[in-house]
Amino acid sequence: MLAVDDSTVMQEIIKASMANDYNIVVADNAVDALSLIYNQPIAILLLDIAMPGINGLELCRTLRSMPQFYNLPIIMLTARNKAFDKVQGRLAGATEYLTKPFDAQQLREACNKALHQKNLTVSSEQ
Repeated sequence: MLAVDDSTVMQEIIKASMANDYNIVVADNAVDALSLIYNQPIAILLLDIAMPGINGLELCRTLRSMPQFYNLPIIMLTARNKAFDKVQGRLAGATEYLTKPFDAQQLREACNKALHQKNLTVSSEQ
């Protein structure tokens, strides 16, 4: 799992919430995230929207435009909680959209659901 958030505090909260279920790698910007995604297998991506440089929506759209990342589960995990923000996240290609502060159980369930859907999609394509 890769968690991309420019807040080190949020990175630590995500690690603490998910460490029992996932191996977690963190990045604080989109450029580092892309490098990590290309150089190691990532099962799921947690992505904040508000980041310096390339924001989470742009990174999501970029990944969705690449065939090798089309089925990568991307969960937006952001403080932006208006309906318009959620629509933007879905249009960018997010699998799920959760808002901060988040409930750790809700995040685990969203991750498990996204991975299950990915596995179903991949197996039906074979």
